[in-house]
Amino acid sequence: AVVVKGFWMDTTEVTNAQFSQFVEATGYVTDPEKDFSAKDYPNAPPESLKGGSLIFKLSPGVNPFMCGANGELEWWKFTPGATWRHPQGPGSDIKDKMNYPVICITWKDAKAYAEWAGKRLPTEAEWEFAARGGLKNKNFVWGDEEKPNGKYMANYWQGNFPGKDNGEDGFTSIAPVKSFPPNGYGLYDMSGNVWEMCEEKDNPLGPAAGTYDPNRTGFTEHVMRGGSWLCDEGYCFRFRPSARSGIDSISSTNHAGFRCVKDKAEAVK
Repeated sequence: AVVVKGFWMDTTEVTNAQFSQFVEATGYVTDPEKDFSAKDYPNAPPESLKGGSLIFKLSPGVNPFMCGANGELEWWKFTPGATWRHPQGPGSDIKDKMNYPVICITWKDAKAYAEWAGKRLPTEAEWEFAARGGLKNKNFVWGDEEKPNGKYMANYWQGNFPGKDNGEDGFTSIAPVKSFPPNGYGLYDMSGNVWEMCEEKDNPLGPAAGTYDPNRTGFTEHVMRGGSWLCDEGYCFRFRPSARSGIDSISSTNHAGFRCVKDKAEAVK
């Protein structure tokens, strides 16, 4: 059994406005804003050393169950210059998206924000406990029915993935925080919108089995929970509270963000 002690959790995913305050106060530079070192990657062409993020691109006609020759997913494109300030790459901005979740940041960036705020990233067990909102053994964070009374309860993909999102839930990309009803604990967007990064390293068997999978090679992955706006029930169906994924500490995408927690014994700002 996994025992979770009392804790406080942010009501929403950390927004662009909140992350901006952190950057303005500290001068922090996120990982995607930094170029890679030619010393670390001596055989890489100069253009591939530019900082950036993996950005989802609509890919009509692509079979989502078929990978590329090197195992890559065709709808992900590394985009130089895609940062939290420019989440779709150069030319994009967040001027009218300050109440959207911050994206195109790494786990290390999320960790830095949490420490600055006097908080921390949640453990996987804490995240799932909070996401379920007091419900037990339910398919979704709001209950068993995907669309109660025909109403969408979260931001996820409807349509033909990865070619077209019909936007039946009101959105075809990331949504502002609090666009959907909260769960039983008053927490918003615990399902869909953006994946939320947790503290631990990934173990595919879940929190009860430990937090690290020694069989995974290469970059160390950290757990992500909650699913995102890209989750399609015909492909991955990961907007369920039991679903999980992973991200290494130096990768960034336009479908992953985070929220913070604070131990209950500590004063709440």
